[in-house]
Amino acid sequence: MSNKNKLGKFADILSYDNVYENYNPKAPSLIKGKDHPVEMKGIWAKEHFGNDHPLVLELACGRGEYSIALAEAYPDKNFIGVDVKGARIWLGATIAINNKMKNVAFLRTRIEQIALFFLPEQVDEIWITFPDPFLRESKENKRLTSPPFLNRYKTIIKPGAIFHLKTDDDTLYQFTLERLAEYEGANILYQNDDIYASPLAFDELSYKTYYEKSHLINGRTIKYIKFTIN
Repeated sequence: MSNKNKLGKFADILSYDNVYENYNPKAPSLIKGKDHPVEMKGIWAKEHFGNDHPLVLELACGRGEYSIALAEAYPDKNFIGVDVKGARIWLGATIAINNKMKNVAFLRTRIEQIALFFLPEQVDEIWITFPDPFLRESKENKRLTSPPFLNRYKTIIKPGAIFHLKTDDDTLYQFTLERLAEYEGANILYQNDDIYASPLAFDELSYKTYYEKSHLINGRTIKYIKFTIN
């Protein structure tokens, strides 16, 4: 299934009812299917999921493995995997379609645009799973836990919303700890620079993405931070 070429994957996505795409980063419009514009801001639960369950985002979701695993574990929550790469999203979206999973969807957009598609206090929880660490200092503000991104998240989360960062990268891990220590209202609830060195603190940490499996094979340690930015 994963060997399908990019053009085939893009064609599939256009037929999926669980994928929304933003083609123009300068405009807050979403397209569902081939050319059907939709407005989802503030109505994700009602219009897509058909319920009023808590909404959880997975940012930099890649192939969507974490969104799928979380959706399977928590049928009473709604999950949206967010990534700019349609060919990556295809795998998770396809699994959800094939397994008739109604509580998971995917949003293809730049994460810089995330506040365009959700109302204030709409998001209950955010996972950031193995994002690009942008190791050059000149690109620090592109890191998904940098203050500019934290400011964006603040406009859409509910009070007390939980954040999870899972990464193999030492630089991103230390950067996040330092920025959270400086960020007004931030509170680190738990941190671990090697989650598999002892029994896992949370069951959700046992889910592994394609990238995490590769990191573990290469001897990398997996790090995790749980925090709020009230």
